[in-house]
Amino acid sequence: MSDKPRLKQLYDAQLREELQQKFSYTNRMEVPRLDKIVINMGVGEASQDSKKIQAAVEEMALIAGQKPVITKAKKSIAGFKLREGQPVGCKVTLRRDRMYEFLDRLINIALPRVRDFRGVNGKAFDGRGNYAMGIKEQIVFPEINYDKVGEIRGMDVIICTTAKTDAEAKALLAGFRMPFAN
Repeated sequence: MSDKPRLKQLYDAQLREELQQKFSYTNRMEVPRLDKIVINMGVGEASQDSKKIQAAVEEMALIAGQKPVITKAKKSIAGFKLREGQPVGCKVTLRRDRMYEFLDRLINIALPRVRDFRGVNGKAFDGRGNYAMGIKEQIVFPEINYDKVGEIRGMDVIICTTAKTDAEAKALLAGFRMPFAN
């Protein structure tokens, strides 16, 4: 048994060859692959209560398996009672094995647990082969203990690939069994 993540084995064993034939690449290095996954959680209430940012950081560390970075406000906005440098959220960038393991858990465990789930939007690509999606509740991840959650928070998941076009990126994610609705 190999210690490589399941989706990495799938990519190396069959997905890379299928994509190479489908898009008729001449070189193996032209085939699109995952580059990184960025998970971002905005915590707007953090400006009033610093405990909320710590709770968000702990939850994201459980979900990602890696300590997140606290993001700070770039500008002061009086209407939001926000000063420059105040914490407003946290983010984490996953690469290599952690990235494949997170994507595996996202596709096979977390997304099926979302209420009224009918698939993810197939049009949420940015034109350069990157895919962005939002998750409304962090409790769909099995690592989060529902009883200890103080507040339901959403998060953004951005999947960056080396694909040049949206069609190539969609074919790559579909090969990983991403449940596209359209």
